[in-house]
Amino acid sequence: MSVCADAAAKIGASGTNCGKSARAASALTLFSNAGNGAQAPAIIKVKQRVARTRIAYFLLCLTIVPRPSRGKSTDRGFQSNARSVKCSMARKQGSHSEITGPKVRAAALRLIARYGCAAVSMRQIAAEVGVQAGALYNYINDKQSLLFDLMESHMKELLEAAAQVDLSGDAPAALERFTRFHIQFHLPRRDQVFVSYMELRNLNEENFAKIEAMRRSYEDQLETILKTGVANGDFVVTDTRVTTLGLIALLTGITNWYDPQGRLDIDTVQAIYVELVSKAVAA
Repeated sequence: MSVCADAAAKIGASGTNCGKSARAASALTLFSNAGNGAQAPAIIKVKQRVARTRIAYFLLCLTIVPRPSRGKSTDRGFQSNARSVKCSMARKQGSHSEITGPKVRAAALRLIARYGCAAVSMRQIAAEVGVQAGALYNYINDKQSLLFDLMESHMKELLEAAAQVDLSGDAPAALERFTRFHIQFHLPRRDQVFVSYMELRNLNEENFAKIEAMRRSYEDQLETILKTGVANGDFVVTDTRVTTLGLIALLTGITNWYDPQGRLDIDTVQAIYVELVSKAVAA
């Protein structure tokens, strides 16, 4: 009984503090060596108490003390939540740069063509795309760079397409090919045409100079045709530069009124404008 009393005292001390597992282990050793015969009921109860204490200690440690990982934070829940919050601030679920970037530019083009650059906010563009306003800056620097990008992309596409058109040889034939190309290229791109012409005033000086140089490169192709025609006696033009600007304005203006569902198809419209342009410069 003295052994049982001593064991109970030790278990009582260790049972009040589950962190002192060494005491519980030493008590168990003492109980196992208490006798080789039948164990008294008191000792059995003490052993059951020890077992319950050790189980409670083990479960408590699993709950509040996560296993440390080498070189990483032990608070995995916080770490996961932090990543989640960071991602949600940047962009919505399912947003990818190769998808969202073009969507941002397309939405900006539609809104600027409809309301004007000065009236369109970054928040409106974000709402149109379906992302948070702050996420736009993953794809663009600011509204000025966005406007320039829209214009530059349009001009690059125009110049690349024009390079595929044969404008050499006979001036009247080259003028007809230029006229048809200009109409075919610009009609499906009404928003791009509007922004490229009407929003030039909103570009800063540096960006304006770049776009103006690209426009001049395209206009020079038409002026070269006119100069060739004048030199060969095919055209009569007082000022080739002014005539170039006038003809381009005439051709681009189709985007303001042409209706694909109207009474004239695109081929008929092209034929009419080829005749207008030819008569405007004919000798």
